[in-house]
Amino acid sequence: MPQDALDPIQALKTGMSVAFFAREAPERLAIQSPHGTRSFAELNRRANQLASALRRRGLGVGDPIAFVCANRPEFAEVFFAAYRSGLRVTAINWHLTGPEIAYILGNCGAHAFFCDARFAAAGAAAVEEMESPPSHRIALAGAIDGFDPLDDLLEGESGEDIEGPVLGTQMLYTSGTTGRPKGVYREKPPPRRAGQSAVSQAHRYESGVSVHLATGPLYHAAPLAFSLTLPLIQGCTVVMMDGWDAADALEQIDVHRISHTHMVPTMFHQMLSLPENVRAAHDLSSLRMVLHGAAPCPVSVKQRLIEWLGPVVYEYYAATEGWGSFVTSEEWLERPGTVGKPEEGQIKILDEEGKEQPPTAEGLIYIHSPEPFEYYGDPEKTDQSFRDDYFTLGDIGYLDVDGWLFLCDRSADLIISGGVNIYPAEVDAALLEHPAVRDAATVGVPDEKWGESVLAVVDLQPGHTPGAELERRLVDFCRERLAHYKCPRRVAFDADLPRFDTGKIYRRLLRERYREQPPA
Repeated sequence: MPQDALDPIQALKTGMSVAFFAREAPERLAIQSPHGTRSFAELNRRANQLASALRRRGLGVGDPIAFVCANRPEFAEVFFAAYRSGLRVTAINWHLTGPEIAYILGNCGAHAFFCDARFAAAGAAAVEEMESPPSHRIALAGAIDGFDPLDDLLEGESGEDIEGPVLGTQMLYTSGTTGRPKGVYREKPPPRRAGQSAVSQAHRYESGVSVHLATGPLYHAAPLAFSLTLPLIQGCTVVMMDGWDAADALEQIDVHRISHTHMVPTMFHQMLSLPENVRAAHDLSSLRMVLHGAAPCPVSVKQRLIEWLGPVVYEYYAATEGWGSFVTSEEWLERPGTVGKPEEGQIKILDEEGKEQPPTAEGLIYIHSPEPFEYYGDPEKTDQSFRDDYFTLGDIGYLDVDGWLFLCDRSADLIISGGVNIYPAEVDAALLEHPAVRDAATVGVPDEKWGESVLAVVDLQPGHTPGAELERRLVDFCRERLAHYKCPRRVAFDADLPRFDTGKIYRRLLRERYREQPPA
């Protein structure tokens, strides 16, 4: 693509934003990571080389590719090569086993499969599992038997901007809390919502000055969008963490003068749980935006975070499937617990029969989807998620009388004890206020009398000893804050809570664990 034809708008439309900044500020740092760095010029050159190599191998507009890669520069190289080549790209969870990766490769129809050598065993097992594995298999950051090394693929290819760039698409997979992961497929991107523009405005970067800290795995929809794509297409540096650690996050913010980051609520609690001298040792004044979503955030945790960092905490309600709402710190402080005021008609609260609920009445949250999506290859799941042109993620919540949205919990996590609905998130939030509690997850376990009874599973802070006395104190602590019927009847102590890679607790696995092995 001729350099003189490249302008910011054209760069965005064709996936060439990195190329624009490679021309304007070639030596500016694009990526900083424990596994190497890339300037904008280096990132752009390698993305062009890979795009050319894939074209030479016959991959064209609309063809699907997939990759498994940790938070490292090669992730960005594959992603931006695909995005300027018109390819449909799927980033795969690197925690998955070989058969699980094989399922996604087959389901998305990948023509090419890139695998980080760090996950060579799972990647090779995935290929072995498949009757018709991807024709092109490329190893990233090392060697894998049966895979071509990335550098061999790039050798001899021009680093000049490719001719005729076409903006690619992505098909990401849901985390699969029940059944197989589902690919969220759209033929074209949905129209931009005003709420999303509000995020972009609040998330505004100053090119060459702002620095983003990527705290979560980039294959997830939110980190991919907010922690990689948005900063890089605006000419800003991304500092990648290779795994979450609360103390290290504070160190990174201080050392790199981080201005923007994206986190999930469990990260907030872990940072707030650090000793005061550890938190005080770091200068966090560079922060301009701490964006979060993905799970309800306990009011007490967010209140403490804003008191600590200032009004730089922003929240959204959205998912891979679509956009819901957005709220600033100032708005949240006026209505603690809200996830924002959706645009008119964007959110509906429906009961199980599909009847719209009045203000303050709880029900399933449905989100308007002006450009319908499908769960790739699963029409039944798609149909179950939609009512007309509204879909649900299975979240329960309500709109207040002024139209502000509040989340209660996931319908799948709801506990029904004696015919009464109990929301685990509410119990968790109470437990997290206790100084002995590092993390907590409340689940329903079978009960002959009540159907289900409330069990709190608690991970303790260092220095606290599990036992009957602490269990009693925790139950009493909850009863001081919640109606007694909501409170745990029992407390189990567990330092190995099953988690998603984002840090969120995997409640389904926890329920299964304690159904089979109930606490004494």
